[in-house]
Amino acid sequence: MKKILLILSLLFLTGLCVFAQNEEGDQDGGKIQERLKEYLQKRLGLTKNEADRFSPVYLRYFNELRKTHQESKNLPQIDRQQKILEIRLRYRNEFKPILGEDRANKVFIAEQEFRKKVLEVRQERMGRPNKNFRSLLQ
Repeated sequence: MKKILLILSLLFLTGLCVFAQNEEGDQDGGKIQERLKEYLQKRLGLTKNEADRFSPVYLRYFNELRKTHQESKNLPQIDRQQKILEIRLRYRNEFKPILGEDRANKVFIAEQEFRKKVLEVRQERMGRPNKNFRSLLQ
């Protein structure tokens, strides 16, 4: 259990930059969200049926996580982390009937990998040669 809490805490810390943008000001938000959806489907090996059932649940999770990040900016970090962890644990239980236990746990790892790749792309755009979002799926 401690290992899961540590992993989820690390996921939270690495995800802060992705959620820093608000919905109105983030022009690439829709593109990134769509690429994340495609990346998770490919990374988790979802069938069409699984993807159709998983997508709405994941979208609810994503929106709740984003809202929590925005609302808890003034809270102490430990309280913010606890809220995020509670959301992830609750949604992991919702992912299990759709994906099975193993892939339900891998959702958060794949999400972390995607965020890392997005940050790399953004860094490259700021100072190195361009790379488009399609490369995230490879």
